Amino acid sequence: MYVPKNAEGKLPAIAVTGPFGAVKEQTSGLYAQHMAERGFLTIAFDPSYTGESGGEPRRMASPDINTEDFLAAVDFLSTCDLVDPECIGIIGICGFGGMAINAAALDPRIKATVTSTMYDMGKVNVEGYFASEDTPAQRMEKRKALAAQRTKDYASGTYDRAGGVIDPLPEDAPWFVKDYHAYYKTPRGYHVRSGNSNDGWNIIGCQSFLNQPLLAWAGEIENPVLLIHGEKAHSRYFSEYAYGLLTGSNKELMIIPGAVHTDLYDDVAGVIPYDKMEAFFKTNLK
Repeated sequence: MYVPKNAEGKLPAIAVTGPFGAVKEQTSGLYAQHMAERGFLTIAFDPSYTGESGGEPRRMASPDINTEDFLAAVDFLSTCDLVDPECIGIIGICGFGGMAINAAALDPRIKATVTSTMYDMGKVNVEGYFASEDTPAQRMEKRKALAAQRTKDYASGTYDRAGGVIDPLPEDAPWFVKDYHAYYKTPRGYHVRSGNSNDGWNIIGCQSFLNQPLLAWAGEIENPVLLIHGEKAHSRYFSEYAYGLLTGSNKELMIIPGAVHTDLYDDVAGVIPYDKMEAFFKTNLK
């Protein structure tokens, strides 16, 4: 928890998590600290089965449970003596941007939602990047491979890991993989509890995303949503897709000129729009 200095009365509050495979000591803690400096009580939390949060087996993901993580954070903030329960927002970063939108569609206590450098984990698991695996046959191959892996894991009593960000980098690695490496595998962003910095998710860890679309009810969100993405991010199309699903005047898409996906993880590139987020939340959490 980050509490603004010299704060008085009941405060507006924001719950923050992400990126997908990161821990609170990385990007979400940075966002939470900066927003606390701007007058919001904030919490940065590890999703279930990761970091210092509970749950077994470790390194599992779930569209349902990870959405519930946001709702549980709102439960906590709604009953915190320092917080105005009518003024609660959330920030979802990278893969937890999709979970944030799902949470906002489910819980009207969330009065304002920000996503930053968003991934839709359902869409990317079902279709592959840029719909490169978007056929029934390709999806069936994934299902067969994951089913076989489940049998193997159950028989052995352990869970094989998919591996975090590849290290060392092959010369022909895609440029966005090099960006991930520059963050997760160097002193810039490495953390011992981060799956992306180490051995990654369980191989079966993302299986449930294959048939549980995250953004099915995005069009019924009544409270404001701000989507932030880098102009040159490989993942930009996820925010553009989500923006198209949102309806009415409650949505805004902010594109950061020249920024790649991981530029919005930290302040190395100096492009995270904290002023914009501050104005958005102060307008909508009151």
